[in-house]
Amino acid sequence: MKIVDKKALKRESIIQAALQLFSINGFHKTTIPDIAKKLHMSVGNVYNYFSSKDLLAQAIIKYTSQALGEKIHTVNMMDVSAEEKIAKIVDIYFTMARDKPEMIEYFLRVYLANREVFGEGCEGMVCVSGFITEIMIFFDESVSSGELRNQDFFSAFGLFMGYLGGMVFLKGEDILPKAIEEYTDDISRNIYNALKA
Repeated sequence: MKIVDKKALKRESIIQAALQLFSINGFHKTTIPDIAKKLHMSVGNVYNYFSSKDLLAQAIIKYTSQALGEKIHTVNMMDVSAEEKIAKIVDIYFTMARDKPEMIEYFLRVYLANREVFGEGCEGMVCVSGFITEIMIFFDESVSSGELRNQDFFSAFGLFMGYLGGMVFLKGEDILPKAIEEYTDDISRNIYNALKA
């Protein structure tokens, strides 16, 4: 019989509620009382789990980065080509944008737009290390196998994320004439062709 950690479940429910509210209303317009109200909790109880809104925001970016990192880790463990891995990573990202848009919106609307919140305790890429580490592993292994050309990680990462972020932005603005997942093949091919050895 599995033991349920009620405190961990409550903490995750706070993260999920805050994630939704922050991604819709932004960081500054969302208050701890808003989050408590959504959860039917007292404000004090929320503060028992997170002593400040900044710490809650940092916990959310760690949570979303870890969730995405775990999915990419699964791809990294597959015995397939770099080209196939790129397609799988693009599919994961686009599926998340479709099924859990708040995770991507949070990254774009809160994490990137409110860097002052992610200073102390989230320096550099500390709070997104779950995701970044797996992308680094993907690039390292693909370069070592000779499938992708050796280049500065940040150049390759910027290219990869530029494609993904741009498509998700267009989806969010309701500009794409087709569902985002219908672009997976084209975007994957473009990324692979830009990075291949």
